[in-house]
Amino acid sequence: MTEQKQTPKKPLIFYYIVAMLVLLLLNALLFPTLLGNQVKQVDYGTFLAKIEADQVKEVEVQENEIVFVTTGDDGKEEVCVTGKMDDPDLVSRLQNSSAQFSKDIPKENSPLLSFLLTWVLPILFFVAIGQLLMRSMQKRMGGANAMTFGKSNAKVYVEAQTGKTFADVAGEDEAKEALKEIVDFLHNPKKYAEIGATLPKGALLVGPPGTGKTLLAKAVAGEAKVPFFSISGSEFVEMFVGMGAAKVRDLFEQAQKKAPCIVFIDEIDTIGKKRDTGGFGSNDEREQTLNQLLTEMDGFDGKKGVVILAATNRPETLDKALLRPGRFDRRIPVELPDLAGREAILKVHAKNIKTDGHIDYTDIARATSGASGAELANIVNEAALRAVKCGRDRVIQEDLEESVEVVIAGYQRKSAVISPKEKQIVAYHEIGHALVAAKQSNSAPVHKITIVPRTSGALGYTMQVAQEDSVLMSREEAYNKIATLTGGRAAEELIFSSCTSGASNDIEQATKLARAMVTRLGMSKDFDMMALETVHNQYLGGDTSLACSEQTAAKIDAEVLSIIKQAHEKAAGILKDHVDKLHELAAYLLEKETITGEEFMEILNR
Repeated sequence: MTEQKQTPKKPLIFYYIVAMLVLLLLNALLFPTLLGNQVKQVDYGTFLAKIEADQVKEVEVQENEIVFVTTGDDGKEEVCVTGKMDDPDLVSRLQNSSAQFSKDIPKENSPLLSFLLTWVLPILFFVAIGQLLMRSMQKRMGGANAMTFGKSNAKVYVEAQTGKTFADVAGEDEAKEALKEIVDFLHNPKKYAEIGATLPKGALLVGPPGTGKTLLAKAVAGEAKVPFFSISGSEFVEMFVGMGAAKVRDLFEQAQKKAPCIVFIDEIDTIGKKRDTGGFGSNDEREQTLNQLLTEMDGFDGKKGVVILAATNRPETLDKALLRPGRFDRRIPVELPDLAGREAILKVHAKNIKTDGHIDYTDIARATSGASGAELANIVNEAALRAVKCGRDRVIQEDLEESVEVVIAGYQRKSAVISPKEKQIVAYHEIGHALVAAKQSNSAPVHKITIVPRTSGALGYTMQVAQEDSVLMSREEAYNKIATLTGGRAAEELIFSSCTSGASNDIEQATKLARAMVTRLGMSKDFDMMALETVHNQYLGGDTSLACSEQTAAKIDAEVLSIIKQAHEKAAGILKDHVDKLHELAAYLLEKETITGEEFMEILNR
């Protein structure tokens, strides 16, 4: 892999120049002033009078002045200077005195030394200053490569340095299957050429952050054993118009020289966004870069074995011209892993750490529904860190279970001081969630209940873990989930006849789910199967916007409120019917602070 050397924050030449400037200033301003205070300037008559009085000890005749050492009235020696006069009797006067005298002999520099000092040294000095200013300007204008005109910054991995294969990728079997054909083509191009098939020029990897899009691209290069060019879309963005397009040209020139190879453009939406009409807010540089990318993808010969892989988590923003066949022929979804996929990912990352050999990865995979590959890798690493913290050299099941909670809710706040009254409210709140969940059908089993505060701000939580992943959600499941979310507040109202701010997150989740039931899932009585909301950036949080009139929006709010109210009433009814168990379980949770789902069900069924 070719890496550019990083420029030090303050090069050594910077300190040389600062020291030289300080010396020059001292020599020009301070030293003459200090020396000038020690040398006394007198007139020529005083100099002659001192010679006559035999008070001069040494005399040096220079080109324009005479420097002499004399004895003052107090007997101390002082250095004096006077202007040089056209005095032919000066030598005879000095001979008649006891003074020692001489004349300064001017030294002539060699022509070569004069040339070096007059021409070469100033040029070198200004070149050094220019380099320093250039580096400083590069840092302010986008890094060390801001002035590298037209050269792409792609990192090139050769076959031996890629280091990734499909064995390192787990949980994305469908994506690997789609990419294996590209690998086979790069290995055996003749087999496809004989039937007349051509290699897809490009494949677009689409999915949420952390699902392994970049890892898949590296694995393709590792399996195909071909060079791998890796560059981010943001590296094409330049301060000068036309420089991004020049970098695209340079990248494809390098790729064609090393064909067969793979070019990977990460976050391609940076340069591949839809082109606008050219009014205010248009970006000429980005559009020129995109146009050049479209041209290059059309121009190169796919039979040479240059494959373009790109990754994005915002496919809806890409220009349609970029996605058409002949450019990006394939769109490969890289989705969040399912239960089996999560288990496989955990095992892949667990190979890098020492375990005690008795780890139930299926149990951990069930508890991490909706987690990406990067989050699962983080969970395994957190488990290893916890094992070291606890003084063990092996990771055990407890480490992985705790690391799941750390990633979900944060670290335990052991120093948090909560009053007994508030602790009791939290206990009833969490048991309210668990009791409502347990007494409903189509609800995931309770896995763990705790009232230990976490750094995320949660004072406690109830963890439900489904036995298997479900792709579809029925109206009854959604409604029961809302009832479970309202169970905490219902328990507070039943036992303490008041409500607290502890249900803020429950309210948010219940409202979001109820609104989705009405606007997007067609689970409303009044609106039937009418779509009332549009989802944006489905891989980046799934923000929504209403697509209806104000009158309809008001009816949606009323429908959402009705669903939540009914679910709240249902939760309150369940808790009233089992108030004895609510007291018993809350007291047990207050004593233990953390209980498992098995302990909860044992007390509930007694």
